Amino acid sequence: MSKKRKHILLSVPNISGNELKYVKDCLETGWISSAGSYVDKFEKMVADYAGAKYGIATVNGTAGLHIGLILNGVKPNDYVIVSNLTFVASANAIKYAGADPILIDADLKSWQMDLDILEEFLESKTIFNDKGELILKSDGRCIRTIMAVHVQGNIFDMDRFESICKKFKISFIEDAAEALGSRYKGKSAGTFGKMGIFSFNGNKIISTGGGGVIVTNDEEIAKKAKHITTTAK
Repeated sequence: MSKKRKHILLSVPNISGNELKYVKDCLETGWISSAGSYVDKFEKMVADYAGAKYGIATVNGTAGLHIGLILNGVKPNDYVIVSNLTFVASANAIKYAGADPILIDADLKSWQMDLDILEEFLESKTIFNDKGELILKSDGRCIRTIMAVHVQGNIFDMDRFESICKKFKISFIEDAAEALGSRYKGKSAGTFGKMGIFSFNGNKIISTGGGGVIVTNDEEIAKKAKHITTTAK
């Protein structure tokens, strides 16, 4: 006779208050998909809370990361640097964009990308080509961007991380899926790079059952993200 497996849950949804009222209102008005007043309100609320100018809802956090990479210029055959301690969605989004992940080990204390290893890798394994692109010496492929993952809501030394990115002229986006409410020196996760992505899956700080939001201060990126997330309508 098989034993029942015990599951350790990352987070348990707490459904109370006006949730049922609002869902019922959505059903009654017919606005149950990618548009409507609740979507608009939610985008604004998330952006305001994070201190960003714009918020764009996505079907989930993974889709937000995928769109974020594309809008950050990631092309097929590029590389994207990412921490090796993260949920598989981070790497999946990179593959969806046609790129390949370069995994950097995590720091033992913070669980975030080890910045010593990152800097040593960039110094020893990369070079700039005649276009000014950062490329991997071993195969000449472009390292287009870094995906900074705030694992379990922790944030590493963003001052040092940004100085490394500036030194090697490489942009970054933030996988802030688990970091709603996390701040570094008073600044919200997701607002350091060109864009950040929050997730609202059932196991996150706040849940919408699924869904994600891209936050950015760049109006052009926001417009393009909204265009893509609404199937270019």
